[in-house]
Amino acid sequence: MKRPKLKKASKRMTCHKRYKIQKKVREHHRKLRKEAKKRGHKKPRKDPGVPNSAPFKEAVLREAELRKQQLEELKQQQKLDRQQERKRKLEVNPGDEQSNVEPQQECEEPKTKKAKSGKQNPKKLHCLELKKVIEASDVLLEVLDARDPLGCRCPQVEEAVVKSGHKKLILVLNKSDLVPKENLESWLNYLNKELPTVVFKASTNMKYREKILKVKKKAVPFQSKTCCGKDALCKLLEGFRQSCGKDIQVGVIGFPNVGKSSIINSLKQEWICNVGVPMGLTRSMQVVPLDKQITVIDSPCFIISPSNSPTALALRSPTSIEVLRPLEAASAILSQADSQQVVLKYTVPEFKDSLDFFTKLAQRRGLHQKGGGPSVESAAKLLWSEWTGASLGYYCHPPTSWTHSPHFSESITAYMKKGFNVEELEMNNAHSIQVLKGLHLTNRILFRSSGLTNGIIEETDIPEELSRHKENRRGGEDDRNGDGENNAETSDVPPVEDTTEMLPVESTASKPSFAVDKMHEEDADVYDFRTDYV
Repeated sequence: MKRPKLKKASKRMTCHKRYKIQKKVREHHRKLRKEAKKRGHKKPRKDPGVPNSAPFKEAVLREAELRKQQLEELKQQQKLDRQQERKRKLEVNPGDEQSNVEPQQECEEPKTKKAKSGKQNPKKLHCLELKKVIEASDVLLEVLDARDPLGCRCPQVEEAVVKSGHKKLILVLNKSDLVPKENLESWLNYLNKELPTVVFKASTNMKYREKILKVKKKAVPFQSKTCCGKDALCKLLEGFRQSCGKDIQVGVIGFPNVGKSSIINSLKQEWICNVGVPMGLTRSMQVVPLDKQITVIDSPCFIISPSNSPTALALRSPTSIEVLRPLEAASAILSQADSQQVVLKYTVPEFKDSLDFFTKLAQRRGLHQKGGGPSVESAAKLLWSEWTGASLGYYCHPPTSWTHSPHFSESITAYMKKGFNVEELEMNNAHSIQVLKGLHLTNRILFRSSGLTNGIIEETDIPEELSRHKENRRGGEDDRNGDGENNAETSDVPPVEDTTEMLPVESTASKPSFAVDKMHEEDADVYDFRTDYV
């Protein structure tokens, strides 16, 4: 009898084949474990949380809550940017004719939505938050970078503070340890003629903060030993509060990366405000109670006006708001610095221009690109990050002749100093200067300041939106790619923007040049699609 045919194939296999498969699987798992061991990959451990017995538990939980809010704001901002990009694409593509025949009510709806959601344009949000801080404060601390105090002053904001009514303005010279003591004393004498000035050095030791965030086992207390000028500022505010006879609110304002949040952390001796190397981290006002009678308000940074010099734009523009090209920004900074002291600081030979300096700096620091040549853009980013950070020591001299600012007068200056103990402040500042450590000669770089930096307060003065700025940049890149040959023929000197595109070609100089001529000779008889043949 014939055996019936089975519907499914049998899953049986020989022992030789089964053992071979098992051996291959074991070898594969062993290989994966070996690679993971080389990479240092470990299984993620479950977060046990902060125990109740841990000291400073509230500060750790507050820090985690701040990071969570920051991530939520970032997601919301990305969502709004995507919606704005979709609207822009719909406006650019004129496919539907019905969009032009829509009633005015439907056209006005997106405008009202934009007005309600103020997070679409970060510049407008910064201006609104800054106005809130000025209105809510009784005393305003304008934080200045001691390396360039005049470049950190904004006349538009100071004028708004004067016009807002009975408000006091105090200048705080932060990062005082990065300038020579003689230069610091001369700047103090210059600024004290107009407004009360406090010498300050905030504590910015980020290693302990990283330990708190990563380990979360034992909270390390804030290292307030490195802070300088805290007692002088606290005594000044306390004396003004006693003269007023009421509780006061102190607003902290200034340009990006001058140390506003670091000053609040130093006064509070606790990690309250988010601080870091990137510019423009603070995006909204934050109220911090210093004690029962004094409340400190952290504010977002000033928005710099595009009419300023390239050096001011490079040093005072937050990268999260305005994206600048690193080669242009670093070249503008380098043009205002003393070349001999720059050579001593970065230990490079003498250079002819900024491009030559970045090439030598990249060779010195080992910054190479894919072809093996020096990465000029990486060297420019390195110099830019050091000059906008809080580690490089450079200084500039105050003006030789002192004159009143246009928005200040003798009566306003007398009113600003009224209620403060100026004599005690001078003694405390002298003590703070003695405590500060001096810089080494190799770390001193003389810098030519570009003067006062203009800012934007009103939302109507803000230039075009970021989306249009990106659109213009894309259009400019397309024009450069399309008309690159014509521009090279007409202009004798290439623009600064095209230097980044020319550098990789120069770096691959090892390739012979006769190959290009040979290609042109071979393509001479090729059909030309640009001409019409009849």
